[in-house]
Amino acid sequence: MLASQSAHFSVGQGRINSQLGQLKRGPNISARTPLCLGVVGAERYLFLLAGGGALAVAAMGPYAVLIFTPAVCSVALLYSLAPQQVHRWTFCFQMSWQTLCHLGLHYTEYYLHEPPSVRFCITLSSLMLLTQRVTSLSLDICEGKVEAASGGIRSRSSLSEVVCKALPYFSYLLFFPALLGGSLCSFQRFQACVQGSSALYPRHSFWALSWRGLQILGLECINVAVSRMVDAGAGLTDCQQFECIYVVWTTAGLFKLTYYSHWILDDSLLHAAGFGSELGQSPGEEGYVPDADIWTLERTHRISVFARKWNQSTARWLRRLVFQHSRVWPLLQTFAFSAWWHGLHPGQVFGFLCWAVMVEADYLIHSFANEFIRSWPMRLFYRTLTWAHTQLIIAYIMLAVEVRSLSSLWLLCNSYNSVFPMVYCILLLLLVKRKHKCK
Repeated sequence: MLASQSAHFSVGQGRINSQLGQLKRGPNISARTPLCLGVVGAERYLFLLAGGGALAVAAMGPYAVLIFTPAVCSVALLYSLAPQQVHRWTFCFQMSWQTLCHLGLHYTEYYLHEPPSVRFCITLSSLMLLTQRVTSLSLDICEGKVEAASGGIRSRSSLSEVVCKALPYFSYLLFFPALLGGSLCSFQRFQACVQGSSALYPRHSFWALSWRGLQILGLECINVAVSRMVDAGAGLTDCQQFECIYVVWTTAGLFKLTYYSHWILDDSLLHAAGFGSELGQSPGEEGYVPDADIWTLERTHRISVFARKWNQSTARWLRRLVFQHSRVWPLLQTFAFSAWWHGLHPGQVFGFLCWAVMVEADYLIHSFANEFIRSWPMRLFYRTLTWAHTQLIIAYIMLAVEVRSLSSLWLLCNSYNSVFPMVYCILLLLLVKRKHKCK
């Protein structure tokens, strides 16, 4: 945008220097983001939107209409409602639409007993990401971080002006680097990256992307090795006693490796497209954070830390959308909404509610332990023991969330793996009782 302005004005050396200084600092994104478009900005918005539309049709086929419809309706709501009402109505519409689509999946899996279409599953995954962007944008408008466009239709603006103002919204909801995966990008960051100069992007991006490529290659090699171990051993249906613990742990490890490689791949695509840098960060806004923090996830001994670091952008989104606005049982409401957002499969409902209880127990257990464990040998023993316990509980929860059939969930609950969350549940009850006695 700044480059297009310099092409139309003949200025002295002083103004050129000031513009170069502005380019080094990046575009000025204020608390209320203006929706003015230059020629270059409009072309970039159209390119991202056209790429998203083409990718949706190619990946989803006829199911792409399930993505285009809520995107159009959400933009229409943004234009027709006051800023204070935008979030409530867009949230209700988007979650209702997503729930109807998930009910279609339930009908196929549980009533017809047929495998769902791969294209339909891709559509549902993309729809969940669209819900994140729609609600993030509506919250930004409601909080005054983004300028509302509710006056666009009511005013006497021409059709071309209305389309010009709506273009950034459509492009943000459907831009192709984040259509099928990737960390949640705020509208402010998206707009800053689109309108910013290409000279602002980091020059070391090639080496950063190469390092991510090596990470993906290493994770895929480990994934193949773990897959062979899982295939060679017994399954959850025919394992015996303590053998089931090993089966659940290795199977959950396979799921985690798959998630890690996919998250790094999505992160690489966003960086390659220019949306992973610190360019669009506004004052007071949290910087870009990738979804995969493998080092923290694999070495933490606290379930609460794992919950915050697992799929970090989604965890932040849930915290902002649900946790910060809940007055009663915010933790339980957050995990319950997460189960709803994921589709309300029986295993997901059980797994996320179990996760909420485990996080609550984690807070009390570690607070109690920090008061009484003083010596470093005992702290080392305690940290090792809780690390192993945390990894086994996470494996139990992950398998519960990933299984689709009630019979598999029943087998998991009847295995020895249920001992680990039960220990935390018992400790939670004892510590809550002790806490009330101390009062």
